Amino acid sequence: MPRPHIEPYDERPAPFKRMTLPGFGKGMHYKMLSMDTDTGACSLLVKFESGYKLPPGMSYSELEMFVVSGAVTYGDITYGEGHYFLIPPGVSMPQMTVKRGAKVIMFYNYGEPSFIPSDEDHPLAERHRLSIINSMEDIAWMPGNRIVPSVASGCMLKLLKYDIHTEAHTFLYCMTPGFSQDNISYHDCCEESYHIWGTSWMMQFGDLPTGGYFWRPPYINHGAFASKNGIIAIGRTDAHLHNYFHHNPWTNPKENADRAAARLRRIRPSLYKWIRSPDGHNHFTDFEYPHYHDHDHDHG
Repeated sequence: MPRPHIEPYDERPAPFKRMTLPGFGKGMHYKMLSMDTDTGACSLLVKFESGYKLPPGMSYSELEMFVVSGAVTYGDITYGEGHYFLIPPGVSMPQMTVKRGAKVIMFYNYGEPSFIPSDEDHPLAERHRLSIINSMEDIAWMPGNRIVPSVASGCMLKLLKYDIHTEAHTFLYCMTPGFSQDNISYHDCCEESYHIWGTSWMMQFGDLPTGGYFWRPPYINHGAFASKNGIIAIGRTDAHLHNYFHHNPWTNPKENADRAAARLRRIRPSLYKWIRSPDGHNHFTDFEYPHYHDHDHDHG
């Protein structure tokens, strides 16, 4: 089954568990934030003990990793807080060492965590996609209006990964002190976030503090939003992020999905006709425009 809706979740009271999957060795501990039980894809908070070592090797799953605290060393290069890694499946990484302990977020995409010792890439590995970024220094903050319709001023982004096929993306985002937005939003995509620092408030779910996490499926209402002292967080989506804004807190995911489909019909009617239901009954209800197309029965 897909990952369930998890929101809000504060990982801090939960204990770390010892990693026992083959290949990862001793000194690695994890907290499971969310998991797809069909594929094994998952999001983990991982703690490495001082002196942890991992030989050169690769994973059969795509791995995104973000250093929350401490530092990790690959080969002769040490990467500290704020470094982000996109490691495609089958790409061999040098020996990993952790001198004084570290905490990282690990996102295993499309499959379960795995580690295969190897100093060579898999024949099908896409090494050109390997990316290592110092997110704190290598990238400037951009305004939130990169995504249109836009969130309120005071929410800014740093893009870490962008999938040209699905428009899924991974990004740092921040809310400046005093940020607020009074409307409600939902999206066509799943949305995921981990609070690196700071507390934000949301009408439906209350406070999300440092160490707070959510996995939110499509069409779930969220907002209004606020943050007294600001936050910094890492977020991800699994597809294009479109903000559907409204002011009705009582709508459910089915109504929100219908509204999204009704919007698609208005702005891209030819596409909508192409993808409509085979029986022609494609008259979804938009709760903001309930009488739109009341008398339109185009069975073309």
